[in-house]
Amino acid sequence: MKLNTPRWWYARDPRHASVLRFALQPLSWIWTAATARRLARATPVDPGVPVVAVGNLTVGGSGKTPVAREVLRLLRAAHIDAHALSRGYGGSLEGPTRVDPAVHTAADVGDEPLMLALDSPAWIARDRIAGARAAAAAGAQALVLDDAHQNPALKKALSLVVVDGETRGDEWPFGDGSVFPSGPMREPLKAGLARADAVVVLLPADAPDADPDLLETFGALPVFIARLQPAAPPPPGPLVGFAGIAKPWKVERALIAAGADLKDFAPFPDHAAFREQDLRFLSDRADQFSARLITTEKDWARLPREWRERVVSWPVKAVFEDEGGFSGFLLPLREKVAAEG
Repeated sequence: MKLNTPRWWYARDPRHASVLRFALQPLSWIWTAATARRLARATPVDPGVPVVAVGNLTVGGSGKTPVAREVLRLLRAAHIDAHALSRGYGGSLEGPTRVDPAVHTAADVGDEPLMLALDSPAWIARDRIAGARAAAAAGAQALVLDDAHQNPALKKALSLVVVDGETRGDEWPFGDGSVFPSGPMREPLKAGLARADAVVVLLPADAPDADPDLLETFGALPVFIARLQPAAPPPPGPLVGFAGIAKPWKVERALIAAGADLKDFAPFPDHAAFREQDLRFLSDRADQFSARLITTEKDWARLPREWRERVVSWPVKAVFEDEGGFSGFLLPLREKVAAEG
């Protein structure tokens, strides 16, 4: 969804932006009813291989793609040929298409599939069933679906919900619980958690422990804590940052926390297609500070090829605090693959 995420969405106190919330509530009721109807009427298809869905309950910004990437890595470490499957949001190809970073661009397949394809076989398909069957025919022993908690097309062996665990002041991952567009929720919290097998609470690398009140929200569901850590330190010297993700302010915070000499930062809408005038503006801004440009790995994937050499890509990764415990949670999936193999 291409928008600048409103900060007031995440205000726990419903009095914040109350007039706008009230005005948008009828649209929220329509959204909620349509989602519930679609889920209730679906008959999920078994593609013949186990499916792990990695999704969230809010509109963007929870960190589900780094978590999906780590799930794929752990499955590969367990000798399971796991493939990623995404819708390919922002790309022109309908698929099923196996993503090749040397051939495809974000304009073809979307930015997130390009990230996933750096480490694992990755597919995009508007039709998730067709995509799953194509991946299985190509040898996939398991599928990891990126952003699929509200997509009922495929039968899921495991459904993981990723939650942004950062809480500051009145900032709360679910806001006051309002459903889009009057709040950040894709569906009511209770309904989304009812279909989940576990919750992954994703925290910044330097954040304190997860808020106990937040953990209580998930009831008896297994909860795993992961940290979003830099895969490499930011480069030395002055930097001008920019990001077109759902919560760009978190990138700014993370760069500063990692020790970057950040002189300026420019937010863009989620999945923004960077225009030449945008990039010239950023370049001019960097020149004012004798700085280099830096952005996220996901944003870097959307840059025109001629600009990539001029911008530093800053990768991050999800690291589970209890990797052994999470790997143990995946054990039934490994046993199922072994039995079917």
